[in-house]
Amino acid sequence: MVNVLAVYEKRAERIRKHLGEKDLKALAVLESLNTIYVSGFHLDVAPWERPVATVIPIDAEPFIVLCELSINHYRLGLEKNAHWIKDVRYYDEHPRLANRRYYTREMDLLLSETLEEKGITRGKIGVDSSRSTFEKWVRSHLPDLQVVDESRLLREMRLIKDEYELDLIRKSGELSDYGQEKMKEAIKVGKTPVGIGHEVAYALALEAAKRYPEGYSIDVNAGFTGTGVEGAMPHGWLRPSARKLLKGDSLVNGIGVRLNKYGVENERTFFLGTPTEKQKRFFEVATEAQLKGLEMCVAGNKVSDIDAAALKVIENAGYGDYVFHRTGHGIGLGGHEYWDDGSFNHRIMKPGMVTSVEPALYVYGLGGFRHSDTVIVGKDKPEVTTKYAKELKDLIIHE
Repeated sequence: MVNVLAVYEKRAERIRKHLGEKDLKALAVLESLNTIYVSGFHLDVAPWERPVATVIPIDAEPFIVLCELSINHYRLGLEKNAHWIKDVRYYDEHPRLANRRYYTREMDLLLSETLEEKGITRGKIGVDSSRSTFEKWVRSHLPDLQVVDESRLLREMRLIKDEYELDLIRKSGELSDYGQEKMKEAIKVGKTPVGIGHEVAYALALEAAKRYPEGYSIDVNAGFTGTGVEGAMPHGWLRPSARKLLKGDSLVNGIGVRLNKYGVENERTFFLGTPTEKQKRFFEVATEAQLKGLEMCVAGNKVSDIDAAALKVIENAGYGDYVFHRTGHGIGLGGHEYWDDGSFNHRIMKPGMVTSVEPALYVYGLGGFRHSDTVIVGKDKPEVTTKYAKELKDLIIHE
């Protein structure tokens, strides 16, 4: 297994190098996923309700400020070597008779006094998000400290995944393919999408726990974005739906797996019974478009090339009016993360970037047609981490 502590220490080294180049005293991290990325601590609170701040100084020990609710969580994580920042400052959210600490509304005092203790009282400090909130916390206590927007730093770091991240994404892809196998077994006329989703998610959770019994957080989900005519809506009519499956339905499904928060999308279009010629045609065009999009996931191409390649197939078939969303989005710690503007993002791709590729056709009164794969941008060729079959013959369920 990867030395997780070394992963976070290496990230801290990159951050400190950036701080030196920008003449910054420290980086303050407030956003939830960025907190996981720099500290390894999987937040058990919502920062809007219970504020959290992680600070990595250029030349002092890093620290993290947490609510008392996280005390046992963080302590166990340190014992398991799941996160590496040892200087933890807690504030209380309930009154104590003894051993009182700062209260939630005194987060500003706790944070400012800790910054002062670390020698960070003047100059510039970068913040990854919520700059105005951080300024409000420190302004009256540390008036000589200038708060600057450094949101781009962690966005760029997270964009190219390291080997630790890629390993988790590959493992999640393998598990999601198992989920697709279970999905095909579960689909029957008369069953409901909500029932099948829970049935498959349960089987997938058992398999994930069997493969990764310790050292991983596991999140799985399974279901349908739409079945039959409801599939014409990209996110379904009512989710999860109790609509009973009918023979002749097209079924757009989705399997999601996340290990230590890193995950994949794995979506396929099944048919309950032999599809009509019209269904076949929409399926074939959507599948060809997805394959062309996948081919673009190579270093040196632009992000927007993925969408352009897929749309060319669709437009040439005369089906442009059945497209209602972009071809994909960045994926990693977040299910949707940068790039979220893939259709108009002309950034040159590099190895280690990760994206979904999911062009789709939505035909009112007929259904939806979509495959989604999670792809690692490769130096010479794309690495598709979700490998379940996508040919029509493999996706027809006969009864």
